[in-house]
Amino acid sequence: MDVGTQHIFASAGWESMTDGQVFDEEVKLALLAEDLGFDAVWPVEHHFFDYALCPDNVQFLTYLAGRTERIGLGTAAIILPWNEPLRVAEKVAVLDQLSGGRVRLGMGRGLSRREYAPFRGVEMDETRERFDEASVMITEALESGFIEGDGPFYPQPRTEIRPRPTRSFKDRTYAVANSPDSIEAAARIGARMIMFSEARWEKRVPAIEKWRLRYQEETGQAPPPPMTADFCFCHPDADYAKEAGERYQAAYLLSLLEHYEMMGDHFAQTKGYDAYGKQAEALQKIGFEGFLAGLLRANAYGTPEQIIAKFEERRDIVGPFELATCFRFGGIPIDEAEASLRLFAAEVLPVIKPWT
Repeated sequence: MDVGTQHIFASAGWESMTDGQVFDEEVKLALLAEDLGFDAVWPVEHHFFDYALCPDNVQFLTYLAGRTERIGLGTAAIILPWNEPLRVAEKVAVLDQLSGGRVRLGMGRGLSRREYAPFRGVEMDETRERFDEASVMITEALESGFIEGDGPFYPQPRTEIRPRPTRSFKDRTYAVANSPDSIEAAARIGARMIMFSEARWEKRVPAIEKWRLRYQEETGQAPPPPMTADFCFCHPDADYAKEAGERYQAAYLLSLLEHYEMMGDHFAQTKGYDAYGKQAEALQKIGFEGFLAGLLRANAYGTPEQIIAKFEERRDIVGPFELATCFRFGGIPIDEAEASLRLFAAEVLPVIKPWT
């Protein structure tokens, strides 16, 4: 089983946290992840707000490539409407060359209108089409060494990528797929599905099965495991693990609701986000407490034994999966985040990594 760490670069939930401290702490945990035996690090791309502030995850991973030797370098994700396809293909090719083939390319299309607003000329109504057009251009360029496109957003004459990619990305491509059209887009480019642990896994099975079916139809290959992204707090004391873990997840959820305006009405009026419009209606009915209950039910936190049991339950429901687990969120002090990461590595990793 492939197990990585996710890095969100948040300052929301911490008092007097500087942006420099955020980066220092994420670097510390990312370097520690290699030492402790994790398979990959997965930094996000987010802009402008304390919800998450890593505007260029490829740049961050390039720094890590020079500080590490073996750990996978995954983008979770590059938000394609904010990035020119030509530049994405070039930067990924450079990083893969420098790191000896350790890159895992994860892509997404973005959800926050607060982040979209400063990107001049990029409208949220266009994000579905922009993602679909750019993702095909990028994945084909990384296989062929040439990028080209005749679409309305990124017309691109055939151009060679230098350094030319020397390793296939067919088994190293991921895409965030939390909506029906994103599932289609992921399957179309042969991408592994990235899902955030935000609702009961029983409810996610239809989406996973749809992706598996469409992946096989598009590629002619058996679908690989999807990747699930957790928010984890691991502690040896069950009572403290429950109290603190739920407190930190609640703090994170508050920042998420504010950042994405998840209960707002704007999704229903935004082309390509109708699935999120329906989700907003449902969230308005269940409120914060209902959303939090689903989040807590989906994420694995607690003692090592409790976390393993949660993962076993998930495996029984959805089948094999990969992990990208976040240990720094919702105001967790860095010493607690590090202790949580170390305990997870010592007592959870040896149990779950042999899973097929």
